[in-house]
Amino acid sequence: MNRSFREWSVAGALLVMLGFLAVFAPGFFEPQPLLSRLTAAAPRLVVACGMAMIMITRQIDISVGSLFAVCGVTAGLTAASGVPLPVSIAVAVLVGGLGGTVNGALVAGLRLPSIVVTLATMVTLREALRLARQGVFVNLPDGAQWFGLSMAAGQTVVCALAVGVLALLAWALRHLAAGRFLYAVGSDAEAARLAGIRPRATTFAVFVLMGALTGLAAVMNMVQSPQVDPASGRGLEMEAIAAAVVGGVAVAGGRGSLWGVLAGFLLLACINPALTYLGVKPYWDKASQGAIILAAVVADGLRRRRRGE
Repeated sequence: MNRSFREWSVAGALLVMLGFLAVFAPGFFEPQPLLSRLTAAAPRLVVACGMAMIMITRQIDISVGSLFAVCGVTAGLTAASGVPLPVSIAVAVLVGGLGGTVNGALVAGLRLPSIVVTLATMVTLREALRLARQGVFVNLPDGAQWFGLSMAAGQTVVCALAVGVLALLAWALRHLAAGRFLYAVGSDAEAARLAGIRPRATTFAVFVLMGALTGLAAVMNMVQSPQVDPASGRGLEMEAIAAAVVGGVAVAGGRGSLWGVLAGFLLLACINPALTYLGVKPYWDKASQGAIILAAVVADGLRRRRRGE
């Protein structure tokens, strides 16, 4: 129970917030607006899952926002060229995986600090995309929006994809040896090596997976609009890191669960619309999120200090 205290406390805070809204702002739960908000948030949840796995291995990836934009534009351009949508989706995931491969090779292969590597790739990708597109949106062809389905069906597919990815990764982390490797490497890479685990290979693999998940998330975001915005990924890395930290993923690595990330993500995602429905000034949104993130980091630091870590 102690190991999952943070996750349960965040889930409890989320339930308290939802209960408060049910009483004082019942309009928050109107079906169609609620489904639209969940659909818009679904791609960010997928990225947050990948970020949590990166952080569990004691790494960080702040290039996901730029890579997200590159993958979205790439998928949009391939779809606009007449390529079937499934091929465009595969291309976006492949481009994301290649971006993760570069990060993983530099971090695991050359043993460079992940914060430095991903900062460099973030700036490189963002500026390259800015020069290539000059802010011009990509117009999608007919049939690309909502995967060629109706809006309601497309929203359902996007949300189901996010939940499916979350459930699959959470199961893998808990039940597969490869998933447990991430915790071992994040807790103590040298001890993991002595136990027969290959820390560098594990780190490389999780960066590649992070890139592929970013590509998938970019497609999930792309299909929600008739156009692709080249700046669509701005701030995404901080949202993903915040959701992971609030959801109980240890900044120092080796601990955390994706179900906790889900609770943290939903808690943070609910703040802005909740304030809107309650008639609170919107500038309190970031202040509230910052306070929650700071409280989570302080709580994690106090827990580690008590345990002498």
